[in-house]
Amino acid sequence: MKKSMELDGPDSRIADYFDITAGTSTGGLVTAMITAPNEHNRPMFAAYEINKFYLEHCPKIFPRKSRNKMINSIISWVGALMGPKHDGRKMKTLVERFLGDTTLRQTLTNVVIPTFDIKLLQPVIFSTDDARTNRLKDARLADVCISTAAAPTFLPPHSFETEDENGKKRRFDLIDGGVAANNPTLLALSHIKRETLSQNEECKDINPRATDQILVLSLGTGAANNKEKYSAAKAARWGLINWNFHRGFTPLVDIFNDAISDMVDIHLSTLFQFFDHKQNYLRIQDDTLTEKELSVDVATPENLQRLLKIGEALLQKPESRVNLETGKLEEIKGGRTYGEALSDFATQLSKERKRRNKKEFEHPKMVCRDS
Repeated sequence: MKKSMELDGPDSRIADYFDITAGTSTGGLVTAMITAPNEHNRPMFAAYEINKFYLEHCPKIFPRKSRNKMINSIISWVGALMGPKHDGRKMKTLVERFLGDTTLRQTLTNVVIPTFDIKLLQPVIFSTDDARTNRLKDARLADVCISTAAAPTFLPPHSFETEDENGKKRRFDLIDGGVAANNPTLLALSHIKRETLSQNEECKDINPRATDQILVLSLGTGAANNKEKYSAAKAARWGLINWNFHRGFTPLVDIFNDAISDMVDIHLSTLFQFFDHKQNYLRIQDDTLTEKELSVDVATPENLQRLLKIGEALLQKPESRVNLETGKLEEIKGGRTYGEALSDFATQLSKERKRRNKKEFEHPKMVCRDS
């Protein structure tokens, strides 16, 4: 966050401020990038470098098959019937080039990254704490990132093995963590509660029910505006193919992902408002995106630049909070802009960091990134 860099110097990084960083799918990759150590044992990427990384590499991961929209549509439709739209090789090469053999236990702050094992039909949650106590969960960050981003129909599942000091092995057959936890914020909170119950030294003084002790920054990846959502009239005519593939998109996957993400936001908004500490939970989301802007793999330079401008414009919009009755985002009357809210949040983080440096107890802080 640039505000923190202004307050604490150009060498400050996200990992210096947040006790837990969680991310799903593309959020899992961002989590790894800002917490994996470089040769100087500092974060591999600064947060402000993420945009440049995506602008440069996304078109290689999701290349256009043709400049003709109709041909692209036909290729996508046929490809969806035959297998994943993309083979994932370019993404795998890219992620392994940057992350190498770095493992979960080496991250500079605790990370939580969800995936889903299609062989066991259950979520697999990778975390730094688990990796440090169980070698079988100490996977390479590259493998975890490839797995959590393996969105069904878009990228193939990813499999790998881990081995402990006794030679025991465990195999994982994983897909996108978004099918279980598209919004990983609750996982981060559960992580704190679990560590509290296990008497972890860092968390022993935390009351997991006391929201005044917790600061949460939750970053969404956008939602559709009302005009772009699927309608019952159109969906009434859909069959198996259309529910899984419609105009280049995947309605069932989109619906499940949005439902999971929104339920988490509603739950946390309720929790923090109930305990009268709503200022400790900052959710940043844009719900005005078009289908193309929401697409997993429309990585044209034009669309990526458009997304960048949407993000910049979001900072100037009034801070919004989910209405617990309608589930929709509504402006907070007399409130701040998102940019001002982030600036205030950064100031809180800077103060907490200074307390930490003085060896005073600091409140746990989490940054969570959706898929």
